[in-house]
Amino acid sequence: MPIDAAGALTAAPRVREIAWDHKDVQLYHLGIGAGRPATDPRELRYTLESRLHVLPSFATVAGGGAPGVIAALSAPGVDVGLAQVLHGGQRLRLHRPVPVRGRASASSRVVAAYDKGSAAVLVLRTEVTDADGPLWTDEAEVFVRGEGGWGGERGPSGRPAPPPAEPADHVVEWAVREDQALLYRLSGDWNPLHADPEFAARAGFGRPVLHGLCTYGAALKAVVDTLLDGDVTRVRAYRTRFAGVVYPGETLRVRMWSPAGAGEARVAVSAVERGDAPVLADTVVRYA
Repeated sequence: MPIDAAGALTAAPRVREIAWDHKDVQLYHLGIGAGRPATDPRELRYTLESRLHVLPSFATVAGGGAPGVIAALSAPGVDVGLAQVLHGGQRLRLHRPVPVRGRASASSRVVAAYDKGSAAVLVLRTEVTDADGPLWTDEAEVFVRGEGGWGGERGPSGRPAPPPAEPADHVVEWAVREDQALLYRLSGDWNPLHADPEFAARAGFGRPVLHGLCTYGAALKAVVDTLLDGDVTRVRAYRTRFAGVVYPGETLRVRMWSPAGAGEARVAVSAVERGDAPVLADTVVRYA
């Protein structure tokens, strides 16, 4: 069987050294749509090295290594093709603000393997630590088509919860550039699904799609800019479930519900041109 759940869960963590600097941070920010308008002081916090701060979702690409979806495919006990996998969800917990420049150790291992019958779900956890201690912990949930059926635990339901019924407190719209995926992939996610029309067709899509983690970063930026006055250091945790694809050139609608004193925002992201089709669901940003 291509997935050996027991082997994946009992394997020793894979440890690698990562490093990044202001150029990596700036490229990531541009990849998720920062810098428009280019001279806006609020955008210069993401693009100008003398004012730079780091959006916490940069953690998903720090060090330029493979994102969780691709890294999970090289985990011990896992032998599946890239065209079989989808990114199901992402969770991030910040222990400290992410520095503009850093050198750290990233330890990754599969911490859960669920049997959905016709598919498998793997959870890859990465813990990042530098000389001063823990920096962040992040988890990628990877959906693998056609690899269930070994009789394992089914795990939590994959059905997204509906957004709150009441009107959102804030709504932000983001126009995705036609070349957004081509720019974002320069931060390290070279999956051809996001650039090669022929590969996208083999994976069941009419054309290349935007990286889920690009939408993930753009949604967090919208929350930080709208609710936290751009203060990235207030973010404590961020989670989402990928509910649908985004095509470059579309407009995303980011709705936020943030009750006073709650210390968190619930977020829903949808594609405007496709009748507000859900893109990110079960999304929560916790902040100080």
